[in-house]
Amino acid sequence: MTITGKTVLLTGGGSGIGRALAEGLHDRGNTVLIAGRRLETLQAVAAARPNLHAYALDVTDPASIAALTERVSAEHPALNVLINNSGIMVAEDLLTQPDTATAEATVATNLLGPIRLIHALLPHLRRQPQATIVNVTSGLASVPLAVTPTYSATKAALHSYTESLRWQLRGTSIQVTELAPPYVATELMPGGSQDPRAMPLADFMAETLHLLDTQPNAPYVLVERVRPLRHAVANGTYDAVFRGLNAQHGDPA
Repeated sequence: MTITGKTVLLTGGGSGIGRALAEGLHDRGNTVLIAGRRLETLQAVAAARPNLHAYALDVTDPASIAALTERVSAEHPALNVLINNSGIMVAEDLLTQPDTATAEATVATNLLGPIRLIHALLPHLRRQPQATIVNVTSGLASVPLAVTPTYSATKAALHSYTESLRWQLRGTSIQVTELAPPYVATELMPGGSQDPRAMPLADFMAETLHLLDTQPNAPYVLVERVRPLRHAVANGTYDAVFRGLNAQHGDPA
């Protein structure tokens, strides 16, 4: 994926990695559509930049996905990049939690949301001379954080889905890319933006945009900070990395 001259739909663009990615792509000459539940927040982000547009979207609602797909396809017929970034990360105590509400909401947002949006937009994207689907997973897709079991599981599932999607679309004009962040300083979980163990958001975004710019055809976007997690199995370090990650009662690290 070259990072100029595109029309990009990005979910979850109101804060954190999503907002930084939306602004970074916009500033490199792309038209960027940000979509999510908090429309007022998205509109505030969009107001600061021309060619950055806000749309309401609930990725857990198939009707909302269908409505957005119809609208953006009509209003932005050149749309040729989809970035599935929306996600929730909630701690779960499996010994005391009385029901599966958190797990079900996490699956609906982090896994079913991207799958449904991909299905909805595939016909439009296939009509483009070139198109890209980017699924944002996590380093936790490779080594789970035990305190967030469903989040980690959904990211592992999305990684697997992305592999299959790439294979099935190999004969089409659509490129499929996986972006797997490490622990980045955002409020995905409360207090994360102030955690000194987290990779600063500006550093993560600078390295990510550099990788996209210099390796436009790469199937994976992996900053150096995430590689110990991503390659733990291959390197024979999985047990040590898992123990280190979860040593402090499963705090993100």
